[in-house]
Amino acid sequence: MILPEGILSQYDAEMRRNPVVASGSRLERIGPIVRVVGTESMILFSDLGTENARAVVAAQAAFFRGTGGEVEWKVFGHDRPDDLESILAEAGFVPEEPETLVAFDLQQGLPGGAVPRDIEFRQVADDAGIQDALTASRAAFGPRSSDGPDHEEEHLRAPNQAVLVAYADGAPVAMGRVDFPPGRSFAGLWGGGTAPEYRHRGVYRGLVAARAALARSNGYRFLTVDARDTSRPILERLGFAKLTTTRPWILRPTSKDPGR
Repeated sequence: MILPEGILSQYDAEMRRNPVVASGSRLERIGPIVRVVGTESMILFSDLGTENARAVVAAQAAFFRGTGGEVEWKVFGHDRPDDLESILAEAGFVPEEPETLVAFDLQQGLPGGAVPRDIEFRQVADDAGIQDALTASRAAFGPRSSDGPDHEEEHLRAPNQAVLVAYADGAPVAMGRVDFPPGRSFAGLWGGGTAPEYRHRGVYRGLVAARAALARSNGYRFLTVDARDTSRPILERLGFAKLTTTRPWILRPTSKDPGR
């Protein structure tokens, strides 16, 4: 698929410079930085040069260390300066797995690919459906770490999204979310995962197709995914095209002396 020229600039303008902020968080613009501060703090956009990058990164690190919370600085492949990731590492940020931002133009149709006929794809919103989504997610990704709060159910109950569950013989075997940020052109796919015994059967393709149809029916022009290496080849075969790379860099709270 060939995406329209300027789509990456449009994505930056709508989704990074002017993000939709969840309840309980606040949007702040601090000089060249756009950040969200709250339960899950993030630096979503930066406009840095070689002359100010280190000072700005150091100031952000100091701010979030002062809050005692964790922050994610999401670096996109076209962000500047070229050594931004090295500067983040010097300031104590730790990299996580790189991903690729891919997009699909819904104006050109829907993602293709065969969908299994013996799998039912259902949008869920009630308590039973949300529990099915949690069951499918944990089957796909494993149990959440016990050393921190589990926000998974909170994510599934957030507004401006749809949660879909794939059922085989009535049992939940896969799930995924699609975010619908108000007033934007981009809907986003998140959390897609399939139980190991149901992989390689087209269930993930079916989840993508079902969520894409919902996004188009809700008036969204583009569908985006922060794709890991495991899902990117599937998405590319379905017609998604690469926009840029992304990588989360995490600054965690400094351990406190227990004062013994």
